[in-house]
Amino acid sequence: MNYNFFTVEITDKVAQVQMNRPAKLNAMGEDFWLEIPQIFARLDRDPGVRAVVLSGAGEHFCSGIDLMYLASLAGQLGQDPGRNALILRDHIKRLQAALEAVDRCGKPVLAAIQGYCIGGAVDLISACDMRYCSADARFSIKEIDVGMAADVGTLQRLPRIIGDGVMRELAYTGRFVEADEARQIGLVNRVYSDRDSLLQEVTQLAGEIAGKSPLAIRGTKEMIRYMRDHDVDDGLNYVATWNAAMLQSEDLRVAVAAQMSKKTAEFKDC
Repeated sequence: MNYNFFTVEITDKVAQVQMNRPAKLNAMGEDFWLEIPQIFARLDRDPGVRAVVLSGAGEHFCSGIDLMYLASLAGQLGQDPGRNALILRDHIKRLQAALEAVDRCGKPVLAAIQGYCIGGAVDLISACDMRYCSADARFSIKEIDVGMAADVGTLQRLPRIIGDGVMRELAYTGRFVEADEARQIGLVNRVYSDRDSLLQEVTQLAGEIAGKSPLAIRGTKEMIRYMRDHDVDDGLNYVATWNAAMLQSEDLRVAVAAQMSKKTAEFKDC
């Protein structure tokens, strides 16, 4: 898999997706927005991938949207406010769809964050299943300081991660959240001492997930996503229908046999 902005490697059923523009603090330029939906759509379809680790090369995870990229968008606008609005809305929707590909990926996505995680980077990690960081990580919903509302997913997904009140405080102030506070408010699951231990531990966790039944993992993620927008009765009905099929899978027999024999289960790809 060759990309301009990312590197992608697959080892032991875990895909390592790394933003690889460290000289620019992994700022999200045009290549980022073009490549990330392609990558996650491909990983979603790949039966040899069962979990994904998303990281950033260098000292910082990601400094947000590239300002030069934003300037290039401004150059596309003309004199008519109505037509400009259509252009901008279309572009925002395409950016939203790019990160939606991360959210919709049927494989769990674990974000490993060091240094800056600012603006659009918070939109990105909000679309991941779990977030982990090193002790030097710093987070900010920075859009308020450039005179705009965050528009690529933070305001929609983050309240379900850290709660509405805390999200509002961060969105209204743009203040930085250090690693310890990020752990306290539930933005990240764990904090590690440095980037190396962060990547090692998160990769190990991804490998543990990859060892589970891929059908069960996909079903679990699907149910969790479904419940964001439905009530309990809808969710119970959906999981009953889902498991009416999935409980006939060979994975269930393999898992139960492994539990009884205290051996490691081996599941087929799917």
